[in-house]
Amino acid sequence: MLLSDSVQYLKGIGAKRAELFHKLGIFSVQDLLYHLPRGFEDRTNIKDIAELIDGETVCVKGCLVMGVRSFRARNGTRVVQTRLADGSGVMQLTWFNAPYVENTLNDSGAEYIFFGKVSYRGMKAEMVNPIIEKLGTQTSKMGKIVPIYPATAGLQQRSIRDAIIQALDRLSESLPETLPEDFRQKYNLIGIEQAIHDVHMPNDYDDFITARRRLVFEEFLTLQLGVSTAKAVKRREKAIALTDVKCIADFAASLSFELTHAQKRVINEIAADMRKTMPMSRLVQGDVGSGKTIVAAAAMYAAAKNGYQSVMMAPTEILAEQHYKSLKKFFEPWEIKTAYLSGGQKAAEKAENLALIESGEAKIIVGTHAVITDKVNFDNLALTITDEQHRFGVNQRTKLADKGRNSHTLVMTATPIPRTLSLVIYGDLDISVIDELPPGRKPIKTIALTEASRAKLYNFVINEINKGRQVYFVCALVEDSDVVSAKAATDYADKLSKEPLRGKSVGLLHGKMKSFEKEEVMRRFAAGEIDVLVATTVIEVGVDVPNATIIVIENAERFGLSQLHQLRGRVGRGGEQSYCVMFGDTNSGVAKERMKVMCETNDGFKISEKDLEIRGPGEFFGTRQHGLPEMQIGNFFTDMDVLKETQGAAAEILTDDPLLQSVKYSELKKSVQKAFERIGEVLN
Repeated sequence: MLLSDSVQYLKGIGAKRAELFHKLGIFSVQDLLYHLPRGFEDRTNIKDIAELIDGETVCVKGCLVMGVRSFRARNGTRVVQTRLADGSGVMQLTWFNAPYVENTLNDSGAEYIFFGKVSYRGMKAEMVNPIIEKLGTQTSKMGKIVPIYPATAGLQQRSIRDAIIQALDRLSESLPETLPEDFRQKYNLIGIEQAIHDVHMPNDYDDFITARRRLVFEEFLTLQLGVSTAKAVKRREKAIALTDVKCIADFAASLSFELTHAQKRVINEIAADMRKTMPMSRLVQGDVGSGKTIVAAAAMYAAAKNGYQSVMMAPTEILAEQHYKSLKKFFEPWEIKTAYLSGGQKAAEKAENLALIESGEAKIIVGTHAVITDKVNFDNLALTITDEQHRFGVNQRTKLADKGRNSHTLVMTATPIPRTLSLVIYGDLDISVIDELPPGRKPIKTIALTEASRAKLYNFVINEINKGRQVYFVCALVEDSDVVSAKAATDYADKLSKEPLRGKSVGLLHGKMKSFEKEEVMRRFAAGEIDVLVATTVIEVGVDVPNATIIVIENAERFGLSQLHQLRGRVGRGGEQSYCVMFGDTNSGVAKERMKVMCETNDGFKISEKDLEIRGPGEFFGTRQHGLPEMQIGNFFTDMDVLKETQGAAAEILTDDPLLQSVKYSELKKSVQKAFERIGEVLN
């Protein structure tokens, strides 16, 4: 078979099953061979029953000592049970809703091998839903390292494995080698042919790890080269140079508060960039409440004073509206016109703002995704700002930048990311960090409570309200669900207003409300007309009410650490002591660990590192949101050593050949281009 042949021509696939492979992005034999495992099962560990340890995943072999028993449980579940003996002991085997098991275990005199997780009920060992294999099977997977692949409904691991093994056996041409031989020798990497074979069909654990390292290295190297090339391409473009950036000092002097040293440092870095004809591409990374908005305002002021427009795009209407009001307040004394755009605006208001933008009369533009629609025509856009960058796809960020003529670009995020990873995630950007909070801010006291303490909490909430303070209650759901067990905002708001917070003003805010309804609720809460705001995560970013001193997060186990930290940042924005209270399922080890971290630190960087460790890179980063190719095999956290190694390797290659033009790097360049084409950024 050739690499370009369709997978449907492999034995046992055909046109119908090929459609399932297509759902995984597998169309050709080459696609199939590069469908890399996301992990593996170590089935080499075969133990006697007497040696089994609770919680370990192992293989056990022996004979059945009783017939296979099948029955239906009270809840309707079909249960199959039997017992296994190996001379050292006896263990129970149980399967749920697995009708095939009875037919598989039909040879009473045969010896079987089972792979699964061990649990103990008293002194008796048990495996639930173990994998079964009859000893002596020709295609045995027991006693081996078995790769585990990304799959889809209707396509089992065995089908994927069998197809890959068949393709490897029938392949009649070589796989293209992307890494030059001298380079592989320097970094101790095996060739691509051996790597692909051994990652799918390893003889032992060492073979699998060696093959995986080669593929992870190549994947990270491709990524490093891609972001470096993107940065080099940007540096060749010409942008509008702002000749007067000293005017920012006038803006800073007009503020009613003193900028922190960190804010001043970052503003100076931005100002230095905007003076150049090379487009600025800078990330401002700052923890919740560190004052990123005023830094952005200083940059927008400089653009306006030089006669140019700036635009800030925010992910939600609530956040965009809040930015608009803040910036309008800053710029009105300077007679700098501010315009606002959102999807929920009335037609007449939108038309008026579009005219102000196109004429150039409005120098400051703030909005949601509405600012990148085709109807928006800027007069002379010089600065584009994206707030909460992780919530936008790369195409949206690029489309915003394209609204100007190679405009200067500033992106902001309150999701702290460890420095090494920032170089990858935001490799095409220079990085500024606001690592200092405004003076007078007190650390937020964070506690995790059980249901037994709920009555005491309500009393505490009432006392705070009686002092003139306000409170958030955050729910995971908008409405009650038959599927998910969690408090719902609508029902909870109703219950709180009746009891136990009778007599207090309770408001409700969630994403399903109309724009004007959300705006009115937030206006009333900010004005102090609402004591308690029951909300979903629509308040996660941007909501700034300094008088709110308590946030209660219900079902905290349903949120990631970084999201919990973002929610906590809604309080502690004034001078009073603030509190974050979490209720959650502490039976879960992960939930308990998250709450422990939240109670121990307010440091966003420590929290993000722990969140990355707990949830893994895919869920933490949402790699497509960051404009990166999805990692097929590499893991940003567990493969950190390889990631650091490829940073040096990428720099070495680009020093040797900045545009990857030599024959030596021709296959590698194709790999870099292909990876970035998948996310809409084509490198020149």
